[in-house]
Amino acid sequence: MNDIITDIKALQEETLQNLQSSKANNTVRAYRSDFNDFSLFCVQNGFKSLPSEPKIVSLYLTYLSIKDFKISTLKRRLVSIGVIHKLKGHYLDTKHPSIIENIMGIKRRKGSIQKSKKPILISNLKEIINVIDHQKKEEIKKCRDRTIILIGFSGGFRRNEIVSLDYDDLDFVPEGLKINLRRSKTDQFGEGFTKALPYFDNPQYCPVSSLKNWLEISKINSGPVFRRFVKGSKLSKNRLTDQTVALLLKEYLNLTGMDSKNYSGHSLRSGFATSAAESGVEERSIMAMTGHKSTEMVRRYIKESNLFKNNALNKLKF
Repeated sequence: MNDIITDIKALQEETLQNLQSSKANNTVRAYRSDFNDFSLFCVQNGFKSLPSEPKIVSLYLTYLSIKDFKISTLKRRLVSIGVIHKLKGHYLDTKHPSIIENIMGIKRRKGSIQKSKKPILISNLKEIINVIDHQKKEEIKKCRDRTIILIGFSGGFRRNEIVSLDYDDLDFVPEGLKINLRRSKTDQFGEGFTKALPYFDNPQYCPVSSLKNWLEISKINSGPVFRRFVKGSKLSKNRLTDQTVALLLKEYLNLTGMDSKNYSGHSLRSGFATSAAESGVEERSIMAMTGHKSTEMVRRYIKESNLFKNNALNKLKF
């Protein structure tokens, strides 16, 4: 009997680990952060946050809309509240009419156009790299930063994908570099995804050459590719956070004279997709590099890049 009890406890622990692993760590953190904000709203207004009711959630969404949060944020918060309820064993009807009709009303009254951050285009990328190269910093720091930005742009990487790279994920071949992406936002089960970066004609902006140089200078031959510095230019064994990528990008954007408020860490990824679309690269080829599973976002980049290229006014003569 004791053996059975022990086995059940082991199964319970294993099941708990499976449940915790069903979502990426970043996703779980986002759920918790969103729910914490909802809980604060409930506490401040004398409501119960767990379990909650559709009418309370609807009031919270209205509260967010008054504070000018995006529709996409409202929808994400709603998902987070629903997921936390489910994980805690509570039922919340997130499709209740009082919620859905309220969101539709908010969209009609305020509109649902999202003002996205600007993409880093090729001309911007060159400016950033030129600024980095002329900085009065230790060469090892400049080399790391320029490599992060070049790899991020050229591979259409997400921020967390850049900092998650390990030395063993890299495979240098005569044509360039193969990067094995072990896990990503759209590959939660770790099936793996390989990106290929060819050598550029111009070595100054070549991500492969820059990465080779970084590995040589840093003497990294195992573990995280991109790491933190401690005590000046001493390289640690600690992996960079994805937030660092955004901060580095903003730092160098400001040095070029561009307003960093209009950009984010995602601007490298969107910049690659937009630049590729402007150059006439096919939708499927862009998706093969970025790893997008849906055509919706890629088509948005293509549409943006074609605003002037296929503009009807180009055919008119004045």
